[in-house]
Amino acid sequence: MARAWTCSGLRWSARGPELVWDGGRRTALTWGKRVSFGVAEGGVRTCVGARGHACPLRAAVAGRSTGARCAECARLDRAHSVAADTLADDPRPYRVYLAWFGPGMTKVGITALERGPARLLEQGAICFGWLGRGPLMAARRTEELLRAALRVPDRIPYGEKRAVRSVLPATAAERAAELAELHARAVALGGRPESLAWEPFAAVDHVGVFGLAGVPAAVGEVTELVAGGRVGGELVAAAGPDLHLATRRGVVVLDTRLLAGWELVPATGEWSGVPVREFRQGQGVQDGLF
Repeated sequence: MARAWTCSGLRWSARGPELVWDGGRRTALTWGKRVSFGVAEGGVRTCVGARGHACPLRAAVAGRSTGARCAECARLDRAHSVAADTLADDPRPYRVYLAWFGPGMTKVGITALERGPARLLEQGAICFGWLGRGPLMAARRTEELLRAALRVPDRIPYGEKRAVRSVLPATAAERAAELAELHARAVALGGRPESLAWEPFAAVDHVGVFGLAGVPAAVGEVTELVAGGRVGGELVAAAGPDLHLATRRGVVVLDTRLLAGWELVPATGEWSGVPVREFRQGQGVQDGLF
């Protein structure tokens, strides 16, 4: 019987995207690499736990959940996060950023200075720019100021990000235009925290890093994995947690967060038994493309 592996997600390093497996093993992902695996027959997707601890109940979780956590572990995980405002005494410096995912889709967020641009790569930001740096609560107040005064969201659903990747402007200057305008409006606002040092605008473009230039538009996205299902394709691009895989039917997007909690085994061949939602401009969606 083939050995089963459990995947803890996609991580971005200086070398590019990597799949991380329980136990610390990493698989580097390069363009043109064959990505192929199956879900163990009779398997059940189980909760991945919280804050590095296993779920005490080994609870089953839904195949479509991107968090792969039961309700209790999800609560514990969020209770100790920056987003929950439970770490107000964190002494580390933070940065406020503006991220652009496509036309009309810009958000504001914060990340620890020590993490560099990792958070932006994880989110699939097509381009971004730093706004300022300072203590955590000053960064948080600035984020709230932009949300209230400029109506800039702090969250954009991944489904919306995927939908616009095929219609991105052709040049880096065009992709940065909305960010530049928003940065100028943010700097002009009153009521800014004095402890936050503002940074001049400089856009960082990720189209090349993600491999999106010249990649055909995706025809659909995986909605969930199922026991006994198979996935196989050539990696042509990756953005955030998403892998863009070329198959005989076209490019299909696989959100690697759907892998967590499953036992995965080596497999060959094309897709089998995995539901895919077809992308259709201005129409409804259809499950079961493959």
